Amino acid sequence: MTAEEQHAWRSFVRLHERLGGRLSRLLQAESKLSAADYAVLVNLTDAPDGRQRFLDLARSVEWEKSRMSHHIARMAKRGLVAREECPEDGRGAFVVITEEGRAAIEAAAPLHVEAVRSLFLDHVTPAELRTLARVADRVVEHLDEEPA
Repeated sequence: MTAEEQHAWRSFVRLHERLGGRLSRLLQAESKLSAADYAVLVNLTDAPDGRQRFLDLARSVEWEKSRMSHHIARMAKRGLVAREECPEDGRGAFVVITEEGRAAIEAAAPLHVEAVRSLFLDHVTPAELRTLARVADRVVEHLDEEPA
């Protein structure tokens, strides 16, 4: 990498790590949801009927099957989600958000938005935000074309 490329990459990684870590700690302290819990619940609230196939959910959050399985088991014990067998496919399963899960995400969302705003959005201009969105969309589009 050139010096400029290395600086940009390292700055991006540092931003990602620090922002993710700070958001995660604030979310946990204020809502008792981990960043992983939040990611799962956001995906489920975006899905029709609050349900998603287990493997599709794992792909959405870029987790291995075993990590997803363990995490969903922990969330189910806390009443945030339920696991339902798929009637059409004996090996498949759905993850479904529960009323408790909906209440948890609804309580956490405003805290998350406030933290994103104060830690990130308040420090970039609208033009920088548009540029960042274009860059992120282009890279994600490329990643989506590649085999996982």
